[in-house]
Amino acid sequence: MVNWHQAAADADFKEYFGLMDNTAVYIGTAAEEIWTKEQFASFSKPYFDKGKAWDFKTLECTVSVNEYGSFVWFDELLVTWMGTCRGSGVLEKKEGSWKIKQYVLSVPIPNEDIQTVILAKKENDAIFLKKHQK
Repeated sequence: MVNWHQAAADADFKEYFGLMDNTAVYIGTAAEEIWTKEQFASFSKPYFDKGKAWDFKTLECTVSVNEYGSFVWFDELLVTWMGTCRGSGVLEKKEGSWKIKQYVLSVPIPNEDIQTVILAKKENDAIFLKKHQK
């Protein structure tokens, strides 16, 4: 994952998206952010084109491998422009190289702050749920 994060920091669009499987899904911090690789690339391209995407630094990472050595799942603690974040995901080994199948970025909320966050996002949650409960 370090190479993937570095590719974003270097605004290396080809490398960053080359590390993702064609069927990859990127799940962002907002409820509506569930993107295919193509959708995420389209959203991200203007940032990469400006020469500055994002710079996530890994504080710690836990990796597990399946018994056949063909799948990896991980979670990582990150330092980002949003403060501390958590990433998690799944990679598959294809033709000798690892490809990201799914990545989930989340913003951890300290337990003592959860009520404040719930109130802050209440209005947006109501709008989101109204759209998706039809």
